[in-house]
Amino acid sequence: MRFIETPGWGRPVKAGLCAFAIGATGFVALSPLTKIMASVPAPAFTSQSAASSSEPTEADTRVALGPGGRDIRLAGDLTEGVAARVAALLAANPNVERIHLTSDGGLVDEGQALGALVAERSLTTYVPDVCASACTLIFVRGRTRFLAAGGQLGFHAPYELGPGGQFEAVDPGAERAAYLAAGVTPDFVARTMSVAPEDIWIPDPAQLRAAGVVTEMVANDRFPDSTLDADPSLQGARVEILRNFPILSAADQAAVDEAAIWYRDGYLAGRTEAEAVEGLRQRASAAMRRQFRAADDTTIRALGLVVLTDLTAAETCDAVAAGDLITLDETLKRVRPGSAGLAALLARQAPEIRNREVRLGHRLVPSICTGLIKAVRRALTRTPHEAALALRSILLNDPPALFASAAHP
Repeated sequence: MRFIETPGWGRPVKAGLCAFAIGATGFVALSPLTKIMASVPAPAFTSQSAASSSEPTEADTRVALGPGGRDIRLAGDLTEGVAARVAALLAANPNVERIHLTSDGGLVDEGQALGALVAERSLTTYVPDVCASACTLIFVRGRTRFLAAGGQLGFHAPYELGPGGQFEAVDPGAERAAYLAAGVTPDFVARTMSVAPEDIWIPDPAQLRAAGVVTEMVANDRFPDSTLDADPSLQGARVEILRNFPILSAADQAAVDEAAIWYRDGYLAGRTEAEAVEGLRQRASAAMRRQFRAADDTTIRALGLVVLTDLTAAETCDAVAAGDLITLDETLKRVRPGSAGLAALLARQAPEIRNREVRLGHRLVPSICTGLIKAVRRALTRTPHEAALALRSILLNDPPALFASAAHP
């Protein structure tokens, strides 16, 4: 049984995967489990013939109709029967125009069958995150082929599993012909077929465009969000929120649950990823403002010290003016590597900040931020309780206070 799969290459966080160059060929080998390996781990399929408890099953691959019946979402390995499931969904939904692909690869026969379906229906193909190995046999058959910014396509030669699960090279003629028939340039195809089965080549967007693999790179506001394609449950939404906004682990969990409902409902309604991210940032910021407003005076004073002394004036001004504690948290982690961010203040785990003496030296700040800096500086010269009251008004109002008036004596 022929495979083109990327064993062990799990779906990445949205930020992208880690790829590492090896040698002068420009190939890259990828493994999500370690940053030093030059090849991927052992294959997910351990046998050609007999299924085992560790072998992926049809149920592991999700095939579903997207919002409005305009697209199909495929998330998971190309196991036996996946093409038949997609064919049935297409037959029942004649208005489908596009297929979203998130897959590490799998059976060549399934990839080729799905590619034929895509070509027959003249579907657009779209990869929001990752499409590797046999999945690319589907992608290249699209009438128009879209890759999300930050998304990745991975290529290598097909193989069979021999005794003991060893990789065995096979004649790549059928796969070569499929890529060429899709209009991919011969030099790109040749390079693809030269990549060892245990390795993977991840071309950059310019290479993909030049070779005719990708029609257009698109931002995350172009198509409905595909982040929850593999698990559109409320728990799946909650996991994605906490993975992207870990500071919410310190927030009231009812707020996280409310955000998960909003996120999942928007996904089902066809909201774009850009809209989802912006909405979640606003909800996360509001939840953290509520959490800090309920904190003790020492914690609020520590927050004021962070704003005044640890962040640059421009970053502070923009984030606080928007009431955006998420950006403040992200900036703090960036300027203080290893920091737990604002969550440490709520958890009383940042004594180096909480116990710091106020030393308010002057510094040059952009004029647009002068009011904010003066307001925080003045607040921190007061008694601890009065400082906390003033800082709650300055930093945690919903919407934020006008800092210019607060800065005057």
